[in-house]
Amino acid sequence: MPEETTSIDYVMEAASGPHFSGLRLDGLRSSPPSSSTSSPAAHRSPVPASAFSTSALTDSNAPRQPFVIGVSGGTASGKTTVCDMIIQQLHDHHAFDTEQLLDCIQNLKDGQPYQVPIYDFKIHRRCKDSFRQVNASDVIILEGILVFHDQRVRNLMDMKIFVDTDADVRLARRIRRDTVERGRDINSVLEQYAKFVKPAFDDFVLPSKKYADVIIPRGGDNHVAIDLIVQHIRTKLGQHDLCKTYPNVYVIQSTFQIRGMHTLIRDREISKHDFVFYSDRLIRLVVEHGLGHLPFTEKQKLCGVSIVRSGESMENALRACCKGIKIGKILIHRDGDNGKQLIYEKLPKDISERHVLLLDPVLATGNSANQAIELLIQKGVPESHIIFLNLISAPEGIHCVSKRFPSLKIVTSEIDASLNEEYRVIPGLGEFGDRYFGTDD
Repeated sequence: MPEETTSIDYVMEAASGPHFSGLRLDGLRSSPPSSSTSSPAAHRSPVPASAFSTSALTDSNAPRQPFVIGVSGGTASGKTTVCDMIIQQLHDHHAFDTEQLLDCIQNLKDGQPYQVPIYDFKIHRRCKDSFRQVNASDVIILEGILVFHDQRVRNLMDMKIFVDTDADVRLARRIRRDTVERGRDINSVLEQYAKFVKPAFDDFVLPSKKYADVIIPRGGDNHVAIDLIVQHIRTKLGQHDLCKTYPNVYVIQSTFQIRGMHTLIRDREISKHDFVFYSDRLIRLVVEHGLGHLPFTEKQKLCGVSIVRSGESMENALRACCKGIKIGKILIHRDGDNGKQLIYEKLPKDISERHVLLLDPVLATGNSANQAIELLIQKGVPESHIIFLNLISAPEGIHCVSKRFPSLKIVTSEIDASLNEEYRVIPGLGEFGDRYFGTDD
C-alpha cells in the first residue's frame, strides 16, 4: 500500500495491531542498538507496540523462559492501563518500544533483542529510518484488540486476560484519546467508530473473550483483579525454568527449613540416623504435595509403586498419609554395560483402575523411570493417572521423562544442576539407597 494512503481502513489495520510490554527484574539493560542486525521482518512491520524492558538475570547463552501474558478487550477499554499497572507493581522502570508480533515474541523468548519500526498515529505511517530496540524480558505482555484471534498467537501465551469495559465508557475514552493525543477531529473519530471499530468489536473482538483465562471488569479501576494477577506473575517468576517449559513439573515451595534439610542430607559427614530423619521429613512433604494433585472424588482409588530399592524409602511416608494403601514394586536392573534391562514387577491386579504414585527419590537420566512408566501404561494405567514423586531431579531426567510422557506429573523438592560424566546428579545426594539403608562404605 502506498505510504501516502490515509484511508480509515488502513488506519484501523495499523491501530488494531498488538502492543508489547516486557519486564526484567533488575536494572535497565544497556544493549547497544544495531541497525545492521535487525530482522528484515521488523522493517516490514506496520504494527504499533509498546515494551517495558530491563536487564537480563541470566547468561545470554542460557536465556530464562519468559512469562507471556496476552491482554485483549475492546478499543479504549483500558488494556494499556491494566498493562501499566501490572508493570508498575512488578517494577518501577519502563520504556515504550514497538515490535512485530510473531517474530518479536519468538526472538524475545529466545533471549534475543529485537529492533522494530515506530508508527506515528498522527500521520498514519511509519517513521523512516527510526527504530527502537526491545530487549529480552522475564515478563512479556502482549496487548491488542485482536491478540486472541489467531490460535498461533494464543499458544505463545501463558496467561490470557480480557479487559471488559462498558461500550459508552470506551467510546468516550476513544474520543478524548484520538482528539487530544492523535490530532483527529471528533467527526472522523465517530465515523471511524461507527463504520469500522464497533462492527469489528462485535464480529472479532468480543467472540475472542471466550479464550481468556481472566476477565477484568472496569479495566484499570479494578485494583483487586490486578493485584491478584501481579501476585500470580510473581509466583511464576519464582519457578524453575523447567516448570515453565513443562507445566506438569512441580517443585514444592522452597523455605528456609527445606533448604536447611537439603543442606544436611547432602553433607557426607552426616550420621545415618540424621540422614534418614531429614530425608523422611522431606519425603513426607513431597508425598503430601503429590497427593494434592489428585482429582477430588469421594472415594479415591490409589496405589503406590516403588522403584526398588531406593523407592522403598518413600513407602512409610505414603502409608502415613494414606492408611491401608496398596503398594506395588518394580525392579529395574542394568545387566552389564550393554544397557539390557531386566524388569521384575509385582503390582495390584486392579492397578488400571487406580491413580498411581510412582516413588523414586532421585531422578537422574530418566531411563529407569521411563521403563517403569512404560510398564504401568502397559498394565492399563492412563498416563495422566501417574504422579512421579522424588526428592531431587536432574534437568536431563526431567527432559527425558516429560518429553516422552507429557501428561504425567512430576513432583520434586529440588531440581539440581546437571549430571556428571558418570551420570550422577550433581551436587546430588550420593547413593541414596546405600545411605538410607546403611549399606554404604
